[in-house]
Amino acid sequence: MSIKSYLPSRLDTVDFSHSICASSFANKFLCGILLITLCGCTQTILDPAGPIADAERIILLDSVAIMLAIGIPAIIGILAFAWWFRASNPKAHRLTDWSYSGQLELLVWSIPALTVLFLGGIAWTSSHELDPARPLDSPIKPLEVQVVSLDWKWLFIYPEQGIASVNRLVVPAHVPLHFRLTSATVMNVFFVPRIGSEIYTMNGMITQLYLQADKPGVYPGLSAHFSGDGFAGMAFNLEALSEAQFATWVADTQKSGPALDAANYRELLTQSQEVKPYTYRNARAGLFDAIVMQKLPSVDGRQTNISPKREK
Repeated sequence: MSIKSYLPSRLDTVDFSHSICASSFANKFLCGILLITLCGCTQTILDPAGPIADAERIILLDSVAIMLAIGIPAIIGILAFAWWFRASNPKAHRLTDWSYSGQLELLVWSIPALTVLFLGGIAWTSSHELDPARPLDSPIKPLEVQVVSLDWKWLFIYPEQGIASVNRLVVPAHVPLHFRLTSATVMNVFFVPRIGSEIYTMNGMITQLYLQADKPGVYPGLSAHFSGDGFAGMAFNLEALSEAQFATWVADTQKSGPALDAANYRELLTQSQEVKPYTYRNARAGLFDAIVMQKLPSVDGRQTNISPKREK
């Protein structure tokens, strides 16, 4: 027997449907609150691990505080106005012929203007102080890393160490990182949320980014721009090690794995999904510049045979 057989009239049906909708809305609201709470337990952009990410977090919180400074009084004013001018309040004096108030107009327009002024000031100063190409204030020499986005994996070249890695970015903690980025295929976005700013990679162009990891750890990185079938699995880990551990990793990598020459680079151009990390012991000098200058072939995005996961 269906539930509707218990309803005596059309009115009951409407009330019942309204209650179902209200219950559904309440469930969705509670689920949303739960998800927000759980998000606070994970490692996100609000849990920074570097100076750039920490500065961006401060900007975000300051901007929210400035907007709440106008949002909260506005909400309180609406509720207070509705309560005071309720029909059952005989003390509320209504001006039926009121049309204009200069003082009220000044209040209404000055607060939003100040809000826009403060937000604009934060955006202006932060856009200069957090310019991706601006070196970090540090006496330590930055580690040079060249980044190439491929379909659908990340290639990291360490020109000073002569090595390279795929889908694994190993760096020393407390050392500035200077990234030079390009794409061998379509436009993409390099992003490590807990470390700092995202930046685009573009074919035939170089973008620059300075970051730093303030403490050892493993920080997930991702592709933040849709780039085709394998976009969802185009992720990597940034592993921040102590200087001694990083030196050991470099020495071990220089002794094992294949060489990153033109032939192996062409193999990288083959579209592949969810590629497990591996390294190259000898990265060809000038490879990054050759990719940027398009002296080497690039992925045309029209391949149909997708290689399986590669393990080395």
